[in-house]
Amino acid sequence: MMIWYFRKDHELDWEAEQFLAAAQGLDVQVVCPSEVDIIVTRSDRRSIRLNNDLVQLPKLVFARTGSGTGYQALSVLRHMEQLEVPVVNSSQSIETAKDKLHSTQLLASAGVPTPRTMLARFPVKVDVIKRQIGFPCVIKVLSGSYGKGIHLCSDEKALEELMEFVSSLNSPLNIIIQEYIDTAPGQDLRVFCVGDRVIGAMKRSSTDGDFRANITRGGVGESFEVTPEIEEIALNTMRCLGLTVGGIDLLFDKQSYKVCEANSAPGWVGFQEATGINVADHLVDLVKQSIRV
Repeated sequence: MMIWYFRKDHELDWEAEQFLAAAQGLDVQVVCPSEVDIIVTRSDRRSIRLNNDLVQLPKLVFARTGSGTGYQALSVLRHMEQLEVPVVNSSQSIETAKDKLHSTQLLASAGVPTPRTMLARFPVKVDVIKRQIGFPCVIKVLSGSYGKGIHLCSDEKALEELMEFVSSLNSPLNIIIQEYIDTAPGQDLRVFCVGDRVIGAMKRSSTDGDFRANITRGGVGESFEVTPEIEEIALNTMRCLGLTVGGIDLLFDKQSYKVCEANSAPGWVGFQEATGINVADHLVDLVKQSIRV
């Protein structure tokens, strides 16, 4: 009944330690993509090696690679799925969530409220962005987390300067430009979903005047009531992206909300401190249910 706790490296963070403590009684092994060799052959479809040793397939893979999931990690997860090993979250949902443009396209087509978004095309036509998005506007790289790769452009000049810098790079970044939602600058909601349930919500607030409220950037969190609207938007986002575990970030938009982004491997240090909810227990319960199924 071995379970793989699949992460980028063996240096356990607080969340990993909490999960392992909550999973006492289960056979959980921390596994990294670099340790796995997958052998694709018609004669032995179940052949897989861990640290050069042929091993039995795990009962389930609990993936915690998130937006940093590279090709090697995705290949391992896909191979496991081909071998009919349950993977939480699935390789497809991880790949979808890490692509901010694609995930926004899916959400918008399903009627989930999102900021107006466009893909930057170089050379950037500032007048088009002014008409379609407006200023201030938010610039994002297509894949990132913890508030990294996000920049606020207050006016046309700021955008022109940033785009000039980006286009000068040897490998120009793929970026999107989004509408800036200014109802509550420096504040947002992190809604934590496990399975088909919202287990709680936290309001995050910047403490240094930055428009990003991420806890990892010094923001502070407080428990926030989960209203029917918050629950509906968060769970619709989970379904659209195919996520089983997710941190859905919502922006305050007048009397409603818009989805900022979705995280397939959300951290929960600040969330647990703010809400008192033991996230690891919920995750282990999900794993147990998935194994029984």
